[in-house]
Amino acid sequence: MASTAAGKQRIPKVAKVKNKAPAEVQITAEQLLREAKERELELLPPPPKQKITDEEELNDYKLKKRKGFEDNIRKNRTVISNWIKYAQWEESLKEIQRARSIYERALDVDHRNITLWLKYAEMEMKSRQVNHARNIWDRAITILPRVNQFWYKYTYMEEMLGNVAGCRQAFERWMEWEPEEQAWHSYINFELRYKEVDKARTIYERFVIVHPEVKNWIKYARFEEKHGYIAHSRKVYERSVEFFGEEHVDENLFVAFARFEETQKEFERVRVIYKYALDRIPKHQAQELFKNYTMFEKKFGDRRGIEDVIVSKRRFQYEEEVKANPHNYDAWFDYLRLVESDADPDTVREVYERAIANVPPIQEKRHWRRYIYLWINYALYEELEVKDPERTRQVYQACLDLTPHKKFTFAKIWLLYAQFEIRQKNLQGARKVMVLWKSYIDFEIEQEEFGNTRNLYKRLLQRTQHVKVWISYAKFELSIDGPDRLQKCRQIYEEANKSMRNCEEKEERLMLLESWRDFEKEFGSDSTRERVRKLLPEKVKKRRKLTAEDGSDAGWEEYYDYIFPEDAANQPNLKLLAMAKMWKRQQMTDESENLPEKDTTAEETSPSSEEPAAAPEKQPENESGRNNVTETEQEGPYDDRDDDGGSSSESDSDDDNDGEKKESRSSGEDKD
Repeated sequence: MASTAAGKQRIPKVAKVKNKAPAEVQITAEQLLREAKERELELLPPPPKQKITDEEELNDYKLKKRKGFEDNIRKNRTVISNWIKYAQWEESLKEIQRARSIYERALDVDHRNITLWLKYAEMEMKSRQVNHARNIWDRAITILPRVNQFWYKYTYMEEMLGNVAGCRQAFERWMEWEPEEQAWHSYINFELRYKEVDKARTIYERFVIVHPEVKNWIKYARFEEKHGYIAHSRKVYERSVEFFGEEHVDENLFVAFARFEETQKEFERVRVIYKYALDRIPKHQAQELFKNYTMFEKKFGDRRGIEDVIVSKRRFQYEEEVKANPHNYDAWFDYLRLVESDADPDTVREVYERAIANVPPIQEKRHWRRYIYLWINYALYEELEVKDPERTRQVYQACLDLTPHKKFTFAKIWLLYAQFEIRQKNLQGARKVMVLWKSYIDFEIEQEEFGNTRNLYKRLLQRTQHVKVWISYAKFELSIDGPDRLQKCRQIYEEANKSMRNCEEKEERLMLLESWRDFEKEFGSDSTRERVRKLLPEKVKKRRKLTAEDGSDAGWEEYYDYIFPEDAANQPNLKLLAMAKMWKRQQMTDESENLPEKDTTAEETSPSSEEPAAAPEKQPENESGRNNVTETEQEGPYDDRDDDGGSSSESDSDDDNDGEKKESRSSGEDKD
């Protein structure tokens, strides 16, 4: 029973918590820690003070402390703070030899620890062990030569000991490693403290080579100026300008140089320095330069000097504009006007060459109208200002070589070139420029050398495909009596129309077709008239988007365009126009049918009322002709060297101001 009772021992029941709601007062971990600190539960009382009364107790104390330090070191040899505490404790007991031994043992563990070397050397210096301290510093700068702190303390110690030669030797060893700028300044200041200006100058010479920065050259020059060596200071500035060259110029260098010369009352030198700098430094990097130059001229200059400053500033502005947009020809014109008024011919030529190098990227006449005046102004400048006929001739010839005469040309260039040769009394050259096509052709016609005349026209058409040449050629064939004169004239119109299909100037193509239409009206048949009528274009109004020079949207503009039936790309447009006209004609027919009967009778009996009724039927033909072409705004007149080449008496003229004007043509002018 006992065993049974023992085997059935009762396990105490766990008390059940009936109320599981949180307590009203919560105890946090922070509260527990705060109470522990307030009651000082974790703090141990300090050990009792021990008073040593004899040497034996002292030895026991030392042995105990040393054993503790050694135990700490054995636990973790790499913790340098344990070594330093150990050595400083021995130092406090005046046990210098033992402390020295501890430092040496620590250096064997980590010889690159900067703090260890510093504490070791400071201990030797406090103990007045100078040779030991020198030995430590020497070892430190040999092992860690890039730690500037070692060099500073080493040189300071030698200077405090009065060992100037030893300090200089330490500095020289330091400078061999080409340290930072402050190290060089420390060396220079050391020499200046002992009035060694020549030695300081030698250090500066090495310094500006090791650290070739503008501020260091300026410090060198000011050092010479401070000690009264004005010529040396100027030489340093000049050497610095040569050293940096034009690729690494800095405005601070020139400002300092100019201020130096200003203090020496060398005002002309100051102007030369400022102008030299402004010609070579970009505008955005020369704000301080402009400011100082303006202040200088206001203090010491005259009106001319102030104007030079303004011109230089404007020149920089134009430089920035043409760099931002090389095809901004208006900016080039302003720039050239500025340099022509102030600069020498070589500078003006340079700007002109830079300007004309920016050829329009598209071979369309409207893009070339402004550009061509750069060449004209260039030639006029060489002729009138520089008075160099040979260079003027070269400019004209280069312009003619550059212009794409196959697509378009400019009569003004040819005329100006010829007039220039006439002013130079070079009639043969003037004849070569014009080839006097019109006079030559008229001469051959007078001599009735019609074969030669045809050859002249063919040669002329190889040079230019201008519409007036074709029209003049056709009229020439019409003027010759013969059975096939009409056929030859019609054949020329056919060739001209085929040749001008790719012409960008649609007005010229329209002029040809209108001349052909007039010819067929007088000499042709119904079939030929109908053929020409089908070739005439439709005039339509279009809109195009405008873009400002800065690339922003400038709105829309309306312009008139011509759609030629022969162009395959225009067939959908022609169909659309034809359908629109058919709808308009149907509308007018319906309106006429719905008119009252008395009005209809009046229309039939009144001769004047027949014209409005017939007008819609003739409208398509008239719209495609010259009568429909009212005043049309064009980008400029036709400029061609061969305007006078045909037998036609027409001549075009350009606007001398900007090369752009408006021209209005009418059918009466064409017939003239």
